[in-house]
Amino acid sequence: QVQLVESGGGLVQAGGSLRLSCAASGTIVSINDMGWYRQAPGKQRELVAGITSGGIITYADSVKGRFTISRDNDKNTVYLQMNSLKPEDTAVYYCNAYVAGSRYWGQGTQVTVSS
Repeated sequence: QVQLVESGGGLVQAGGSLRLSCAASGTIVSINDMGWYRQAPGKQRELVAGITSGGIITYADSVKGRFTISRDNDKNTVYLQMNSLKPEDTAVYYCNAYVAGSRYWGQGTQVTVSS
């Protein structure tokens, strides 16, 4: 079993920055893909950014140039640096990891951007 614990959410003014972290623990030999999703009220959950074990990165068009995903394989941790935040970035952000053929989710962390 794998547990994902996110941290770093909060309230920030438009134009500000936040850094999210997600640490994986449990029975882990290696982690394949890791990523961040978000879900705003009344909307479907969407991919924000993903990173493979080999370092291939994908971003949603809406966050390109503002968000940066990275991972520390030694710590089984993935990060999301969010700059130039906009009110439309307000959502619950979920960490996701694909481990040994199963996909795991964190509990989510709220990010609120005020205008």
